[in-house]
Amino acid sequence: MRAALLALAILASAGSAHAADTLRIGKAVAVSFPMALLDLGAARGIFAQYGIAPEITAFTGDAKLQQAFAADSIDVGLGSGPAMAFELKGAPTITVAVFAGPPRTISLAVLPDSAIKAPADLKGKLLAISTTGSLTEWLAKRLAVREGWGRDGVRMIALGAGAAMNGALFTRDVDAMMTGTENAYILADKGQARIVTGMETYAPDFMTHVIFARRDLVARVPDRVDRFLKAFFASMAFAKANKAAAIEALAPLLNETPAVLGAIYDHETPMLIDDGHFDPAAVAVLKDSFIAMGILDAKPRDEELFTTRFVPVKP
Repeated sequence: MRAALLALAILASAGSAHAADTLRIGKAVAVSFPMALLDLGAARGIFAQYGIAPEITAFTGDAKLQQAFAADSIDVGLGSGPAMAFELKGAPTITVAVFAGPPRTISLAVLPDSAIKAPADLKGKLLAISTTGSLTEWLAKRLAVREGWGRDGVRMIALGAGAAMNGALFTRDVDAMMTGTENAYILADKGQARIVTGMETYAPDFMTHVIFARRDLVARVPDRVDRFLKAFFASMAFAKANKAAAIEALAPLLNETPAVLGAIYDHETPMLIDDGHFDPAAVAVLKDSFIAMGILDAKPRDEELFTTRFVPVKP
């Protein structure tokens, strides 16, 4: 009997040693090619190979993502670089990696018959953004400053998800929207919108998308964070090396035709960062932006914003 119980204990121990660790993962937005790499990796079993079982939730902007962190509803989150400012305002997170550089995922879009033909025509107009503190807000202010109008040179309204912004644009309640490039491509393909400009020209040195982790998670189980990052960047490597397979897997997730997704893939893949490293020039731009846009009163120290203990990531 004692031998049987011992055998059962050994088997139970062995089973638990190989059990995947569940991580609650949040995405700031549902429709995003770089963030869909999370879904791609989960679907192809890449996360399972690293012993991670991701529970994925999509939100309607960075502010909602950070609210989920504050409510202890998620462990890790994929969000925007500007949202790192939340860490200095009490958010229980630390940035652990960067996965996208210049903001190729964001575009300025208008109705096909709009009088707005160039960014200069946007002065004083009403622009839809996702949420306060989001990348879309930061880029709108960045555009206004670069055009010489000051950071309040464009009126903004936060409307949440892309569907709400689309509706406001279609009913002409707003003049333009700072939206996901994916959404803009879909609408342009249907003849429902026109892309004025991609926002990468306004921030060539930048951290568009970063990965947040709860500080207590980093302190308690750093290996789990490390394995998550390896799985995520392995998913990215697969997508970059297998365009056709990536498009086939991501098309139903992003609700796009293969042709549109192929165009988005070509446009956005160059912004992906292979190893999660923090580029000093991009960090400097982000810190300066916190001051210029009135988000913070003083530049934060690196260690207040991010940790380099997990990068470069080597799957």
